[in-house]
Amino acid sequence: MTDVTHMSLALRLATKGLGRTGANPMVGAVVVKNGQVIGQGYHHAIGEPHAEVHALAHAGEKARGSSLYVTLEPCVHENKRTSPCVPTIISSGVARVIVAMTDPNPAVNGKGIHALRQAGLNVTDGVCRAQASRLNRPFIKLATTGRPYVTLKISSTLDGKIAAANGESRWITSIPARRYVHRLRSRVDAVLVGIGTILMDDPSLTVRLPGENRHQPHRVIIDSQLRIPLEANAIGAYQGVRILIACATSNPTKKGVLEKKGVEIIEVSNGHGRVSFPLLMAHLGQMGFAHIMIEGGSHINASALEARIVDHVLLMTAPMFLGGHGARSLLEGSTQSTLADRIMLTDLHVRHIGPDLIIEGRPDSDTPPPSTVNHV
Repeated sequence: MTDVTHMSLALRLATKGLGRTGANPMVGAVVVKNGQVIGQGYHHAIGEPHAEVHALAHAGEKARGSSLYVTLEPCVHENKRTSPCVPTIISSGVARVIVAMTDPNPAVNGKGIHALRQAGLNVTDGVCRAQASRLNRPFIKLATTGRPYVTLKISSTLDGKIAAANGESRWITSIPARRYVHRLRSRVDAVLVGIGTILMDDPSLTVRLPGENRHQPHRVIIDSQLRIPLEANAIGAYQGVRILIACATSNPTKKGVLEKKGVEIIEVSNGHGRVSFPLLMAHLGQMGFAHIMIEGGSHINASALEARIVDHVLLMTAPMFLGGHGARSLLEGSTQSTLADRIMLTDLHVRHIGPDLIIEGRPDSDTPPPSTVNHV
């Protein structure tokens, strides 16, 4: 078997950590000796042992003289929840380490590989680098920019409508599509909506997949004037789930009541009475949120794209037309006025889920940088 074969197994193991590693990367590791896998592991959750530790423990004494395949450069730094992995690898007696990609975290970024080589281990870097990078896009974005990776999820009709004129939107997409959205929620750190969605739909923003113990995302609500009803489902308590409301101005009395309910209030004004999307993302990054999924309405969708904070667009399109005056389009607000101002999607992927169509892509990186003046 080749290095690529063994690294591919490590990458598959890494995906088992989806939705559970938070600001940490998903990492998989495999120990191989004489062509046979003798140990494997992955990073289960924040604060738990890293993939290399699990794999080497699985291999035991057999690890001496073996090869260790790991999807991310082993850590060497202190001052974190877990001990550095490099000393464990060296003491295990492993002869060779194959790394998919270097760790972009400034505290590591080549230092782990250097330490392994200094200890006399044979280190190969870059095996399946592209696949490893795709797997940890949120972690890489947070580590290199201090901001979370943002997925914009939109469900619409063929004519680009997300709700009827009376606000009715349940349900445009099919049951398989809606189940997929719940799986996506279970993989992100937080779900973000606007106050319009709260007032119209009163969503709970939870993961509802019967029979499965899934990670519940934190909730972020954009509410410039703090209009949220105190009985809203989205601010209902859920063990381990943080509820954050981003506002521009707040009534001290209502703010106090919300805080007593466990809600965290973030004031990120653009100076004109609205919430600044770029400032909010910087704040969420400082809080350690690596992946945010926006499930907002037409104004939130447009504002997020205009602010250039979106990394990934996921458009779920139902095979129906809605039409009608007043039906809500997927983008509304101060949208692009000319073709020259359009926002293009690249790296497109199209597939079916049930009767619906999923179109995924990345906003063109050549668009202008975000401005703190953008508001929602």
